[in-house]
Amino acid sequence: MSDVATDRLDALEIRVAYQDEIIETLNKTVTAQWAQIDALKREVARLTDRVQDAESKSGVSAQQEPPPPHY
Repeated sequence: MSDVATDRLDALEIRVAYQDEIIETLNKTVTAQWAQIDALKREVARLTDRVQDAESKSGVSAQQEPPPPHY
């Protein structure tokens, strides 16, 4: 194989190695983001339940409340 072909092959191997590293980093980032999204979804569901419980205990829902005076 010629020096040019060897150099090209080396350059391609280096690029692939960097791309593999970047893909792995992106995969870890996406996985962490999905875990955070799942946690946030659970928190929103929990807070929604708390608001609904508070509304049911007070007997007034957010839709039944009159608008504030400055509205």
